[in-house]
Amino acid sequence: MDLFTKSWFEQHGDCLEDWQRSTYKDFVNMMGDEENPYPCIPGMQGFISDTLRFGYAGSPTDEGSHKQLAKLLKQYGKVSRDTGKYASLVVFFDSREMVKEEATIDEYQNQFWTILNQVHKLDEQEWPEHIPKEPHHHEWEFCFDGEPYFAFCATPAHVIRKSRQFPTFLIAFQPRWVFDEINASTTFGQKLKRAIRKRLVAYDGVDPHPALKWYGQQDNYEWEQYFLHDNDSSLSKCPFTAMMNKFKKLQP
Repeated sequence: MDLFTKSWFEQHGDCLEDWQRSTYKDFVNMMGDEENPYPCIPGMQGFISDTLRFGYAGSPTDEGSHKQLAKLLKQYGKVSRDTGKYASLVVFFDSREMVKEEATIDEYQNQFWTILNQVHKLDEQEWPEHIPKEPHHHEWEFCFDGEPYFAFCATPAHVIRKSRQFPTFLIAFQPRWVFDEINASTTFGQKLKRAIRKRLVAYDGVDPHPALKWYGQQDNYEWEQYFLHDNDSSLSKCPFTAMMNKFKKLQP
């Protein structure tokens, strides 16, 4: 079994390795903190309603982990629409070695983009026609097996932005269709955004990162939101280069 549910953990969690059980327990504690509620309301609802799916991968630096993630995404894409409207795949990586070596935010960031690049190379499907191929386009989104995803990364090295801090290197993938009713054109989306921003400020203790904008805005770039720095800075260029390198090779 590669994809797990909250109800499965509650019944069979003892079957997992110690680091896997510990990591999931950390996630439960984060989602269940009533005094300091986690900012992502859809994520909270997904956890409560048992619509999230979970997976494990080895070390973020191991090529075998990239293959594990590609396998998880392929499996998840086939079932995500049947799990509920607040769907997400949460993948925990065995980052004990990186934690031991006190890896920095920049090192985790480099590893995150290496993973996305390598996973893309393992994708057997064509890039969706309706999603731009250039990351610096305001409608670009990471895709795998024909499905666009918003990717979210949390690391043990984050300190200031606590919403991006987690004891284990974590990547969550939200299918783009989840946001069909959560956008700037809907009253529900506008109210939800205000509520999330209010909780985000309370949770982090700092203003939201300037890169956090609506999908589709002319000045919005999704890739900037995937991995946020502790400060307000962003990379000048998107590190997702696997696709562009592929196209260059195809050009005559």
